[in-house]
Amino acid sequence: MRIMIFGRPGSGKLTLATQLHKATGIPLYHLDKYFYTDHWVERNYTEFLALHQEIVNHEQWIIDGNSAKSLHMRWARANVVIFLNFPRYICYPRVFKRWFTKDTTIDDRAPNCQETIRWSLLQYMWRYDQRVAEPIRILRAQHPNAQFYEVHNNTELAELIQKLPNIILNSQTNNRT
Repeated sequence: MRIMIFGRPGSGKLTLATQLHKATGIPLYHLDKYFYTDHWVERNYTEFLALHQEIVNHEQWIIDGNSAKSLHMRWARANVVIFLNFPRYICYPRVFKRWFTKDTTIDDRAPNCQETIRWSLLQYMWRYDQRVAEPIRILRAQHPNAQFYEVHNNTELAELIQKLPNIILNSQTNNRT
């Protein structure tokens, strides 16, 4: 089983990925941990892509994170693709809330990367829809066997979480045949 989760910062990727990992035992990988090095310095992109490909080559994974330029690498191997497409008015407050209430037991960052809010992050969040719309359209067409779920709000997320055990079971059964 290979599940990729992506979406605007503050959409709940980390929370969903952690819940799925705890429920299934499937290994969990947070892309920020590989994309950045100490103190939010971006890793050499070629090095990041090599680490990313190594993760994607595993038989099982849950990968949470964006890296829009490398979506295709995950999507090509994913059984389930979850796009958390929550609106800005929900995500911005969540990012600020996380800044104050970050669960320090979750190891989702490179060393010395404290929770921070930078102007570049806020701009990235604002333009996120435009950044991913075309790649999503292309990747859905290129990989129709990956089950794609776009979630817009907490109600839809709760419905998807209820369905996920059957989705995972069906996906695993289909991969054996």
